[in-house]
Amino acid sequence: MSNPTISDPLTDKNLEAFLAAIEIFADVSASDRLALAKDFRPRSYKKTELIFQQGDLDQTVYIVMEGKVRIYKVSLTGNETSINISSRGAVIGEFAPIDHEPRSATAKALEPCLLLSMTGEVFMRHMRATPGLALGMSRMLVTKLRLTATYAETVAQYDAAGRLLHVLLLYADEFGTELEPGKRYALDLNLSQTDLASLIGARREHINRILRDWLKRGLIEYQNGEIIFVDLQAAQQERDNRRL
Repeated sequence: MSNPTISDPLTDKNLEAFLAAIEIFADVSASDRLALAKDFRPRSYKKTELIFQQGDLDQTVYIVMEGKVRIYKVSLTGNETSINISSRGAVIGEFAPIDHEPRSATAKALEPCLLLSMTGEVFMRHMRATPGLALGMSRMLVTKLRLTATYAETVAQYDAAGRLLHVLLLYADEFGTELEPGKRYALDLNLSQTDLASLIGARREHINRILRDWLKRGLIEYQNGEIIFVDLQAAQQERDNRRL
């Protein structure tokens, strides 16, 4: 069965097929996936709508079915630091039901989204009853830890422009659209310059200068949240040249 889309009826059978394509459910039997599907509830979110907020006590677990979600932390001074952009198949909000702590980050819809939600209590009940799900969750958490370590290495290796290019190139690989084979790519994440600054812990004014420099040099164009890699290989070389 092909993966269901937002236009397909959200039947238990379709949701089970959707779950089957997600890595954390790889070792879960079809019957157990169907039981999980029955306990998930679809929820729609408008662009910029909050899904959960840092400090909340809610423990709902979500899976992104359609759209993109920005995960970010807010400092005591109100500054935002982006953690990740999650898309189809991503599990978000799983920390809270595991450690019973308040939300460690905020999740906001970057575009209209359809998410599957399950209360933390019910999700943990499935975890205890389904070893394959517990194993899948463990693998996912290890992957997130490795990505955190990789990001820390990136911060240490590159200057601000290099860090931004590194992150954008990673997202281009995941979300980008090829406009000209091997050269020109579009990346439309609907991120403002302030959002881009939060990806690397920089000020918006610094990001503005970096983007203007890249435009002048014919590397990257930026307009209304869309990034165009004019020459992907040149952008990759520029990133490598930015190593400290």
